[in-house]
Amino acid sequence: MMASMSNPYAPAIDLTQVSAEVVTLIEQLRHKVESQGREIAVRDQEIALRDARLEKVNFELARLKRWKFGAKSEAMNAQQRALFQETLFEDEASLQAQLSALQADIAVGPGKALNATVRKPRRQALPEHLRRVEHRHEPADTTCATPGCGQPMQRIGEDVSEKLDIVPAEFFVHRHIYGKWVCKCCQTLRQEPAEPDVIEGGMAASGLVAHTLISRFVDHIPYYRQEPINARSGVHTPRSTLATWSGAGGAALEPLLEAHRRFVLSARVMHADETPVPLLDPGAGKTRKAYVWAWARSHHDPHPGVIYEFCLGRGAQYPLAFLGGQGLPRPEPPWIGTLITDQYSGYNAALDTTVYPLRKSALCVAHARRRFEELSRGGPAASAVARDALQRWARIYHAESGYAQMDDEQRRQARQAQSKPLWDEFEIWLKLQRRQVMDGSKIAEAIDYSLSAWQGLTLHLNDGGVAIDNNLIERQIKPWKLGSKNWLFVGSELAGQRAATVMSLVQSAKLNGLNPWAYLRDVLQRLPTYPNNRIDELLPHRWQP
Repeated sequence: MMASMSNPYAPAIDLTQVSAEVVTLIEQLRHKVESQGREIAVRDQEIALRDARLEKVNFELARLKRWKFGAKSEAMNAQQRALFQETLFEDEASLQAQLSALQADIAVGPGKALNATVRKPRRQALPEHLRRVEHRHEPADTTCATPGCGQPMQRIGEDVSEKLDIVPAEFFVHRHIYGKWVCKCCQTLRQEPAEPDVIEGGMAASGLVAHTLISRFVDHIPYYRQEPINARSGVHTPRSTLATWSGAGGAALEPLLEAHRRFVLSARVMHADETPVPLLDPGAGKTRKAYVWAWARSHHDPHPGVIYEFCLGRGAQYPLAFLGGQGLPRPEPPWIGTLITDQYSGYNAALDTTVYPLRKSALCVAHARRRFEELSRGGPAASAVARDALQRWARIYHAESGYAQMDDEQRRQARQAQSKPLWDEFEIWLKLQRRQVMDGSKIAEAIDYSLSAWQGLTLHLNDGGVAIDNNLIERQIKPWKLGSKNWLFVGSELAGQRAATVMSLVQSAKLNGLNPWAYLRDVLQRLPTYPNNRIDELLPHRWQP
């Protein structure tokens, strides 16, 4: 008599009383049970390890989200935060891929069907304008494989999966072949004249010149980095050659820039701002401060546009010269309209109503709000007043967001009905708070800044074409900030003016929803033969490829 080795509670069997076949069967069953027991133990261990990995990945994802939206990111400067967020995106993508693999493994685990559906995140459809390369995947044999059938199968549909791919920049050569035709009788030779190009006698076509300009002034890639990038395609383009192409391209765009300047100045409402850029001073062996002045048509204008001027200083003479005025003869009359700025005094001479009675000054609400935002993290007394002020600013901006799709007159009426009561209440509140805060304190300075500029801050209430703040032009200044970090400095005054020319046109093209390379390439190709009296047709808001 003996009991089963795998189960001590199994009934006892006397192997001497059964046949040899039964004994063999019992041994086979025992080995099978023991084998299944080992498999179950291994599977349990795998499930435990998988659950541990799943828990770890979920924990890492949760921690990433806390870092992404928590206070740690707020303690960094803008550049650190950008690098930190890039790393977060990479880590999050890696963890999500691991999580998907683990979930797919669970879906085909014990007791689950092999084709169990795993929930996939929805993604945005790929752009329709992209070229499609189709790859057909069909069974090699479409005859039914069921035994005894062998009938041809019928196609009932298809599943389509799209993946985005890229071919790196491809250099190619335009071959212009000019046939020669001769009349042997008259000894006359006929041949088509050479097509004019942006660089006469040069090897760079308009597309390559546009690519070089876009790489430098939109993607902020210096020439010394463009050179090895082009070399990877087997094309040798020394940085001196790239600079020559850019210089010629910038010169070719000068007539178009003048037409663009007239277009921007034709606006009734404009934004203005200025920013410093480092300018190389070879004589001193270091850089000095120059300025880029930016002028843009209104945020509510149906035809946007921006123009930059590279200037050696920040004085009042520069806005006076751009807008036109006394002592500054211009072919066009002085500009008339409303200019939105911060409270920089350099604009005062150009906006002096005693000299220019038809010009108005609107001030940026975001600048006034920013002073309270900085104080909201200060001392208890100041931060309490600042936080209350921020809530009032928030109500004003919330009302303004509802006017985005209105025309100017509808926006003016809506502001009078909804926004003006908020401003009137805010003004009374600011005056009451000013009596209670200490003179010379930061909160007093913030309140005085708003109250002293109240007429300019509220000018938009009476004119639907005037934006509430100057954020539009500040966004157009950012490319210069990004560029200066890559260029390090502007090499000369002429180089700064050339950069201003190119960036004026490409940034305006982007504002109008255009591909800047496609726009610049087409314009550079057409400019050499385009009539001067029709050059306005090449401006970004009117351009047709």
